Amino acid sequence: MGSGEYLPVMAPIEADLIAGRPPRYVQLATAAVPDGPSVVQRWHDLGARQAQRIGVTQVVVPVVDRASADDPANVALVEGAGLVYLSGGNPTFLADTLRDTAVWRAIEAVWRTGAALAGCSAGAMALTSWVPSIRHPRGGGTVGLGVVPQLRVIPHYDAFLARMPEVATRFLLPHDDGVTLLGVDEETALVGGPTIWTVLGRQSVWRLSGPTREQWPAGAVVSLP
Repeated sequence: MGSGEYLPVMAPIEADLIAGRPPRYVQLATAAVPDGPSVVQRWHDLGARQAQRIGVTQVVVPVVDRASADDPANVALVEGAGLVYLSGGNPTFLADTLRDTAVWRAIEAVWRTGAALAGCSAGAMALTSWVPSIRHPRGGGTVGLGVVPQLRVIPHYDAFLARMPEVATRFLLPHDDGVTLLGVDEETALVGGPTIWTVLGRQSVWRLSGPTREQWPAGAVVSLP
């Protein structure tokens, strides 16, 4: 998702992701930790209201650092999830905090056995194999969580491109022909995988290749390598 986690406009998408699965909506606001406790609490509050809207149980996993990401109590919270959701904030902090930890292994395990796994903004970026630094594009990035290694994601694409159009083409394009760079507009989601995906939400997803862009509006069904 490009933006909009836990907001009413995205409730139908989040409801569809958990439909037919256990009604445990597992939420990690880890990416917001660098912004302070009040911001993390805001995500928790928004997540609670969204869970209530779609009629499921909110489960907050309070991972704030690598120690808490290895805490058995937090691992236990992931078990039985119908949907695990990584919300927005700092994508490099999120990936560096979860990578190779017990909580991340638990998330992978429930996903591989049928739970939905989603990320919004920073969460979407972290699910790929490489997380470029949007805030400091010349400064590299970090290794991602590798759920969709064939993709690289720019969230808030409509807003981001308007501010920094040269960044997408000069600094974020992958040098690997096997990786597809996608821009995901705000309040928009790309759902499915690993090869067939559907665009849902208010705007579009864009495939970026050098100076060219291919637009996929809401409702489009696309195939990616």
